[in-house]
Amino acid sequence: MPYVITEACINTKDKACVDVCPVDCIYEGENQLFIHPDECIDCGACEPECPVTAIFPEEDVPQQLKQYVQLNRDVFKSDSPPGRPTR
Repeated sequence: MPYVITEACINTKDKACVDVCPVDCIYEGENQLFIHPDECIDCGACEPECPVTAIFPEEDVPQQLKQYVQLNRDVFKSDSPPGRPTR
């Protein structure tokens, strides 16, 4: 998984990252956005656009936020995966 959206996105969902994603791999969950691990092309366009610094390359996710790596994977395997973001 190239990039991961973490805790700072919860209840924020600014969506500036969605606007710059060239492959539309950012999806909207109930209370946060998620990056699809199989669709992300590791371009990094989303990271600097996040106003709350919620997006990290997987290898740079702070230790206290590591659970979001698995959460971003698991949410797409759930019975109700996130959908395309609304504007």
